[in-house]
Amino acid sequence: MRNALKVTTPTDREIVITREFNAPRELVWDTMTKPELIQRWLSGPTGWSMAACDNDPRVGGTFRWILRAPDGTEMALCGVYREVVPPERVVRTESCEFGGVVQGGEQLATLSLTEASGKTTLTLTLLYPSKEARDGAVAAGAADLAAAYERVDEILAGAAV
Repeated sequence: MRNALKVTTPTDREIVITREFNAPRELVWDTMTKPELIQRWLSGPTGWSMAACDNDPRVGGTFRWILRAPDGTEMALCGVYREVVPPERVVRTESCEFGGVVQGGEQLATLSLTEASGKTTLTLTLLYPSKEARDGAVAAGAADLAAAYERVDEILAGAAV
């Protein structure tokens, strides 16, 4: 049985995504921060692919991930790392762009990884500038990471072999 993805909206401006992985925290950290692994699991909606993955997970470092639809439409997720504490915590700004236009403003993403008994719980908190921006992100499927995290499971299973 796969681990369930839990999505909540505890405040008017937040989305909190929680998911457990059957792997040590260091392996989950690598999967969340190494570009060659990010490209394997973060491809967007069905049929999309990752066209570019630039990632520099250090304080002041930037990231830019470009996802491409089958029709050539591109979406970019980019931002700046504010806090990086391997293998437990990342805080970064995030902006989502369609056609070079930022959608919904900039949000703050906090990724926390906690380990117990060889399993790692990922908690991703997205703080939006307004309720409207949060609601727009929910409507656009920003919290729909179930398929992506199942691909993370596959990567982690391969790492354990």
